[in-house]
Amino acid sequence: MQENQNQNTQAETDELNEQQLSEILQIRRGKLAEMQNAGNDPFKITTYETTAYAQDIVDKFDEYEEKEVRIAGRIMSWRDMGKAAFMDLRDASGRIQLYVKIDVVGEETYQNMRSYLDIGDIVGVSGIAFRTRRGEISVKAHEMAILSKSLLPLPEKWHGLKDTDMRFRQRYVDLIVNPDVRDAFVKRSKIITEIRNFLNDEGFLEVETPVLHSIAGGASARPFITHHNTLDIDMYLRIALELHLKRLIVGGFDKVYEIGRVFRNEGMDTRHNPEFTLLELYQAFTDYHGMMDITENLIRNVAKKVLGTAQITYDDTEIDLDKPFERLTMSDAVLKYGKVDFSKIETLEDARALAKEHHIEYEERHQKGDILNLFFETYVEEHLMQPTFIMDHPVEISPLAKRKPNDPNYTERFELFIVGREHANAFSELNDPIDQRGRFEAQAAAKAAGDDEACDVDEDYLTAMEYGMPPTGGLGIGIDRLVMLLTNSASIRDVLLFPTMKPIANK
Repeated sequence: MQENQNQNTQAETDELNEQQLSEILQIRRGKLAEMQNAGNDPFKITTYETTAYAQDIVDKFDEYEEKEVRIAGRIMSWRDMGKAAFMDLRDASGRIQLYVKIDVVGEETYQNMRSYLDIGDIVGVSGIAFRTRRGEISVKAHEMAILSKSLLPLPEKWHGLKDTDMRFRQRYVDLIVNPDVRDAFVKRSKIITEIRNFLNDEGFLEVETPVLHSIAGGASARPFITHHNTLDIDMYLRIALELHLKRLIVGGFDKVYEIGRVFRNEGMDTRHNPEFTLLELYQAFTDYHGMMDITENLIRNVAKKVLGTAQITYDDTEIDLDKPFERLTMSDAVLKYGKVDFSKIETLEDARALAKEHHIEYEERHQKGDILNLFFETYVEEHLMQPTFIMDHPVEISPLAKRKPNDPNYTERFELFIVGREHANAFSELNDPIDQRGRFEAQAAAKAAGDDEACDVDEDYLTAMEYGMPPTGGLGIGIDRLVMLLTNSASIRDVLLFPTMKPIANK
């Protein structure tokens, strides 16, 4: 009975809210119609010349004090005092207070403002920068015009919305009412800029490679499939940047990188979105140790340039990016945190028996190296809070990495973990075309056996390798996860302007 009453109460509240919203919409559209009938249609205004941003006036007040400024932005609050009003205006830089007085702007302008202006409207203001008696930097308006009418009311507080996904579905409103969200995306832009600056200073060349591939490769992932009508062939949205960039190393470029979108038809959670931004770089005549140095220096440099410090906080955990990053092999990490010595495991049967003993589920297709990786995921990842390079992955899970010369069951590969998450993946790149063909064929066999994430044989890439690829180090860094780390964001949706969302069914 109580549950039914609660449901009825909620339904009544929803209905009341819809009625109130409908009334507001009618009122705002009525105001717009009156303005248009009076020849003051705000949507016919094509430009408004500004001379300053709000934050510049605040930060550099000594330069602006008692001088005329022209600013434009959205009205976020309004306190009417009869013959004067205080308003908060927000533009792309921040907020500033407006002081609008009837005997300064004129009675007609002031009454039009009171009749037609709503919170959320975009206005242009010309006035004098000054400091109020209470010390707040403001603009005393002597001209004011509505440049765009907000026909929908802004929400007062996002946490009051019933649909918790609305911030991501309507990011434009999220950006209007939550300044911290805007700041996170400003930092994202700066992070990408500093990555480029760092790599350009290191002599890397930024390039662009195709998004549509005839073969999905360069990573273990399920691709999105599309169809090219003219060629009448299926094509794949790229799951990685790797194979085209390494073709450029074959072609004679020593250092190349690309920052671009990749697409993986997989699950969605706080760390995964079907499309995300990836940095991949390749450098000839170096190995995965060289890639570790670049990774460590790049992340440390970006943090200092964007945040001003290499000591950061993520979810109450203090992370020191200034200290040398720890380096552990995958086997040593499993021994350290799981107390399991995989160096003593010689056969697949031994590995399966060990997995059963520790209640780790595996699939029939899994080899010894796959099972080591399952132990790593079970026992190690959650402990890697401070920056740690996990090195020397099994060959079974590293089809594009060079084997270790002294132990061909393992590869010269590393992943960087911070706060228990992978942030980078790198290899000494496999440049033996015969070995590469064998691994491609093993991947193709795995795909035929039901592994949707395995890749096909890329004959053109093998042809490129047969012309000769120099010893090469390669690195991939997930830009979104790096931005999450440096902005203390809990979800990947917090750092994507428009994350992938399930469409809302039409009523």
